[in-house]
Amino acid sequence: MKTSLIFLISILFFYNCKPIKPTENNKSATNQVRKNFESKYDTLFDFENNEKGKLPVGWSQYFTGRGKITDWKIVDDKGNKVLAQLSQDRPNYHFNDIVFDDLSIKNIELEVRMKGVDGDMDQGGGFIWRFTDKNNYYVVRANPLEDNVVLYKVKNGRRTDLPVVGKGRTYGVDVSPLGHGWNKLGLVVQDDLFSVFLNGNEIFQVKDNTFTKAGKIGLWTKADAVTYFDDFRVKY
Repeated sequence: MKTSLIFLISILFFYNCKPIKPTENNKSATNQVRKNFESKYDTLFDFENNEKGKLPVGWSQYFTGRGKITDWKIVDDKGNKVLAQLSQDRPNYHFNDIVFDDLSIKNIELEVRMKGVDGDMDQGGGFIWRFTDKNNYYVVRANPLEDNVVLYKVKNGRRTDLPVVGKGRTYGVDVSPLGHGWNKLGLVVQDDLFSVFLNGNEIFQVKDNTFTKAGKIGLWTKADAVTYFDDFRVKY
C-alpha cells in the first residue's frame, strides 16, 4: 500500500511540475530572509503537461463564503498554458480557492507569476497556505484595482486582515500600479513570520499564530476576478 501511494504521488508531480535547481538570491539585503530559508525541495508548476479546459491533475477547487460556483481551468495564453480562475460570480463575500492535494507543509517559500485579466468587483489574487478546509487558511493577495497587497487569515469562514510588522492595522501596503500585465508575488513562511515579496522586493511582514500546523498550499481569487497564474514555484 505504501509503495503504491508513493508511486501515485510521483505521477501527480510529473503531470503538474518539473524540478529546478535551488538558487541563492543575492540581489539585495531585502532578500536576506529568502537566503536564510533552508529547503530540500524546489519545484515548479508550469502547467504545460495538463489538459486545457480541465483542472490540473492532483488539484481540488473550493469556494469560501457566498455564491454557488468557482471555475479553475487550464487555458491557453498566447501559446502558453496557464492556470486560470474564470468564474465571474459576483457575491461580495466569495473567495475562489484551489489547492494541491498531495502536499501538507508548515514552512515554505512560494512564488508565482499572476495577471489580472478581468473583474469589475475584484481582480488579482494570491497564495493560500496552511489550508485545512475551505473556511480555515491564510491568504495573501495583490489587487490591481486597489494597487495594494494584503495578508489575511480566514478562520471559520471569516476573513480578517492582519497587522503589518512595525505598522499595525494598515490594510496591507499600497504598491506601484500593477496594471494588466504579469507581476510576481512571493511569500516566505517561517513558523509565525510571513514575509511578502512583490516583483522580487520584500514589501512587508506579518506575525500570526492562528494556524500553527501544517496545511495545504494553493491559489486564491475573490468574487469575479478572472486571473491567470503561471510558474508556481514551491520550495520546502
